[in-house]
Formats: sequence, C-alpha cells, structure tokens
Amino acid sequence: MLGGVVRYIFIKSLRGHKKIKNSGIMSKSMQNEQSKVFLIILNWNGRKMTLDCLESLVSSIKYQVLSMEIVVVDNGSTDDSVLKIENFNIENSLKIKNFKLKIIKKPKNLGFAEGNNVGIKYALENGADYICLLNNDTRVDPDFLTELINTAESDEKIGIVGGKIYFEKGYEFHKERYKKEDLGKVIWYAGGVIDWKNIYASHRGLDEVDEGQFEAVIDTDYVNGCLLLAKREVFEKIGVFNAGYYMYFEDVDLSLRAKKAGFKLKYCPKSHIWHLIAGSSGIGSGLNDYFTTRNRLLFGMKYAPFRSKGALLKESFRMLKNGRPWQRAGVRDFYLGRFGKGSWK
Repeated sequence: MLGGVVRYIFIKSLRGHKKIKNSGIMSKSMQNEQSKVFLIILNWNGRKMTLDCLESLVSSIKYQVLSMEIVVVDNGSTDDSVLKIENFNIENSLKIKNFKLKIIKKPKNLGFAEGNNVGIKYALENGADYICLLNNDTRVDPDFLTELINTAESDEKIGIVGGKIYFEKGYEFHKERYKKEDLGKVIWYAGGVIDWKNIYASHRGLDEVDEGQFEAVIDTDYVNGCLLLAKREVFEKIGVFNAGYYMYFEDVDLSLRAKKAGFKLKYCPKSHIWHLIAGSSGIGSGLNDYFTTRNRLLFGMKYAPFRSKGALLKESFRMLKNGRPWQRAGVRDFYLGRFGKGSWK
C-alpha cells in the first residue's frame, strides 16, 4: 500500500550532440554536468509490489542512458521485505554496471508524508538536483523519468512535474465499462484539480480511456504523490511534506506551497506509469474515511476561501453526528489537534 524506495540516479554527462533517449529538450545543465536524481518510494509490508516495481525500474535502467542508485526506505515492515530487497540488490549489482541499492530501515510506519521526508532529506544531504517520488505499487514505462526531467528542464520556473498515470490492467474502478483492448489505457491521473468551493482534490481524466485527449503539457493545480518530480530548490525554499497529514492531502499541500512560492507545476503527458490501486485504502474504507475527513479539514481550514471554510465547518458538524465511524473519528481528531497517525489503528 504505502511503499517505499529511494533511488539515486546520475543522468550521464551528455556533452556534444548526444541526447537522452526520446528527449525533446536538452538543457545546458544536462549537457555540461551530471544531474543527480533521487527516486523515492516507500515500502511497508509490500514485498511483492516493491520487488515488482524494482524489476520494472531495472528494465528501465537497461533501456535508458542512466546510472541508478536505489535507496529503499522501509517504513517499519514486519514481513520479509528488507531481506528480499537485499537479495535483489546483490543479484542486480552483479548483473548491471553501476547498480547500487541502499536500504534505510525505520522502526515504525511513519506514514506516506514523513516516510517520504526521510528519503527527501537523505537526497538533499547527498547533493540531489532532482527528487522523484514513485509509489511501490506501480509499473513504469522506460522513458517515464527522462520525460519528467525534460519537462522540468524546459523552464527554470518549473518546480514540480507529474506524469500520466494509468490504472494497471484489472485494477480499474469500473472494469465492466471497458472493452478488453481498453484495459491498460484507462486513466487514473492526467493532472490535478482543486475544487475550492467544496474542498476536494480530484484527478483530471479519471476513468477515461486514453484517446489522446490529454497530450498537452499544461499547468496543474497539484501533482499527485504517486509520481512527483521536484527540483531541489523547491524543498530548499518551502520545506518537505507536512507530516501532520500522515497520508492523503500531503501532496496537495506541498503543491500549493510550491505554487505560492513562485514555482510552476506541470503535467507531462509523455511520462507513463501504471498504478495497482489498493482496494484496502479505497473510497468507503475506514482508512480512507479517517484520513480524508481529517486532512480535508486540515487543508481546507488552512487554505480555503472564507466562505468555503464556513461550509466545511458546518459539514464537519453534520458528519460528527451522522457520519460513518471513522469519519466521526477524523472530525474529532481534527478539533482535538490529533494529527500524524492520530487515532488510526
């Protein structure tokens, strides 16, 4: 579910006329110096998903002109994730030149926000130029990272970039809607939209079959943390994730702070990954009810227009009376100031 790895990537110095595969843009920095990119993914009891994600990335490494160092941030797993990832490291270190993997073990589950912060801080301390977040429950297209970097390099004011995220085949919300040939082309995220009246963060293109309708690089309200590339300067200027969110809305909060600090946020349609959506944390689950309810209040009361704040408070009182059990717990914890993991079991 919340899974994690940090990857440290050197984009080779490409002097002269060489370009990264399929790159449309080549900045001076990429021509004349090595850009360090750390790719961060959390692992929490996600052995199979994390290993599958790593295998996907290894295929990408072989295909790209990239040298990648991977640092796994394990979020207090109780399965054999760490052992299996260590074995993966040994096997691939022998097969792939310059392949390196480091595991950072944490004693407990810090949540998505603080777990990623561990990786972000490590990356900053070790000279990162770019930091990329990637969920462990994903499969990547070989060009996903270079396309994000090319978009980021196209404008010095761009701070954060997200890609096009599809549902993995069989993980669509509404499988019965689609033809067999459409599976794998159903969009989960093609840019983020914030509804300031109702305080919701939604995905552009959700549940639509990709027919080329989202092929333009555009500004976006927020970049989803499932796949998020940020320049070093963003974190230096605004800080890391607000750990109080634990999970949900932390990426929306980060995006808004970046935008307020003067950075542009972009959606890059040529960067593709596939997401295995976790049913246990989906709409209607206790986990979703608790963190979405509490964090929507946290985000809304901090950033929303005055009238929207009033409506949100009224809604919270109704939810406290008539909501589902974990929605009521989320409202209570907001008013009691219980953030981070809060009352979640």
